[in-house]
Amino acid sequence: MPLTLQCVPTNPADLEAVTLLLGREPRAEFEVVVRGDNGDPVVLRNASLMYDSTPMPTLYWLVDPELNRRVGTLEAEGGVRAAEAAVDAAALLEAHDAYAAKRDASLPESYQGPRPSGGVGGTRIGVKCLHAHYANFLAGGVDPVGEWVEKRLLSEVEESE
Repeated sequence: MPLTLQCVPTNPADLEAVTLLLGREPRAEFEVVVRGDNGDPVVLRNASLMYDSTPMPTLYWLVDPELNRRVGTLEAEGGVRAAEAAVDAAALLEAHDAYAAKRDASLPESYQGPRPSGGVGGTRIGVKCLHAHYANFLAGGVDPVGEWVEKRLLSEVEESE
């Protein structure tokens, strides 16, 4: 699926599309940062705090149903362990740190409450969720796990052709 990196403020059509994709209304402000060529949301960038001020550790959220299914299949086949074993641990730690810094930079300076924690998908070490890493990668983040997922998904497509 060809993707376009695009960041635009939330609009009513995006809110409606994301509500349908999630099966509920979003619990935080968001922007669509990656769209499919048809314009549909693929990756969201979430606010660091939900509407109720609960910290949101997941900065980037993969919402495309087909990609979610495919990444879920990869996870079910042992992809989390395989990805963690395949990527450089130092590069993975750098990805977590960069993700956390980007997410935390969007908190208001005056905010005094609980802060989001962890890196990609809220984890500090290792791999928790291939979806979160892939969303980070698609949104332009340097993420060795997201890159690993991309290669697996592309080889899956090549094998089916």
